[in-house]
Amino acid sequence: MAKKNASAGLVIYRRPQGADSPIEFFLVHPGGPYWTRKDDGAWSIPKGEIEMGEDLLAAAKRETREETGFAIRGRFQRLPPVRQPSGKLVHPWAVEADVDPADLKPGTFEMEWPPRSGRLASFPEVDRGAWFGAKAAMVKILAGQRPILVKLMSKLGIEVEESAA
Repeated sequence: MAKKNASAGLVIYRRPQGADSPIEFFLVHPGGPYWTRKDDGAWSIPKGEIEMGEDLLAAAKRETREETGFAIRGRFQRLPPVRQPSGKLVHPWAVEADVDPADLKPGTFEMEWPPRSGRLASFPEVDRGAWFGAKAAMVKILAGQRPILVKLMSKLGIEVEESAA
């Protein structure tokens, strides 16, 4: 049984031109019919529900693999949990890694679609992933997850524009 009010995920970041280059964040866009026309404020870190008794970091890695197909390795840094407006508590870990959005292989979920039709349709958990610079990531990510990026940027010594935060 999963914890419905908690999730775990990875904040994947990279420095494409080396240690002194600007940082980029890998975000995913949710799949399914409700998110098709939404962009700014709709993207997320790869994350998902924690299984009962599951280690939080193990859950973050598993959910990232299920949503993206990527088995992320690296040095994982725990970030403080963030409560989203829905009440769900997100347990994030930051990791520096490089993935190619073209290699995204998301898992799927089923839901009744169209609503009240009695028919089940299958949709990808995420329909795309992309790298964003810090400023763009603050615009693209869900408002409830912005504090996750702010905390990581602060930890990495990156200045955060107050208007974006």
